[in-house]
Amino acid sequence: MINRRNFIVGAGACLAYPHIAQANQEHRIAMYNVDPQDPSRRMVFTPRILKLAPGDTVTFIPENRGHNSQSTKGMIPEGAEPWKGAFGKPVSVTPTVPGLYGYDCMPHRSMGMVGLLIVEGPGMLDNLSSAKSVRQIGRAKSAWEEIWAEAEQSGLLTA
Repeated sequence: MINRRNFIVGAGACLAYPHIAQANQEHRIAMYNVDPQDPSRRMVFTPRILKLAPGDTVTFIPENRGHNSQSTKGMIPEGAEPWKGAFGKPVSVTPTVPGLYGYDCMPHRSMGMVGLLIVEGPGMLDNLSSAKSVRQIGRAKSAWEEIWAEAEQSGLLTA
């Protein structure tokens, strides 16, 4: 039964724990040949870093043909489900295990088309060192250096 006391307690919990009030959100990540905000950036996910709550859904949308999204081997938390989307098709994932999820576009990974999902919760940073130690190829190496630096500078890698 909802009475005034229950309403106030519930509203207070939502303010104290905003991630609970916004659980099961839907997020979109676009896949582009050329970043519409910065034409000097090619083969990109936008945004390429996204922080979310466990149970939120992320849909990767190919805005141009020839892209997919897949989890990067060695860059997801233990017990998490890997994914591999079809080329040119949207793919939705709903991570439930807190941690860092590296992802890439299979044909454009070496061109630096990579990104990071940060799923909040206990143990969120447990796979940080293993994710950082994954060997990267081509431009993915410098793209990951930028991603890690951006995530650290913006405070996204704090538990």
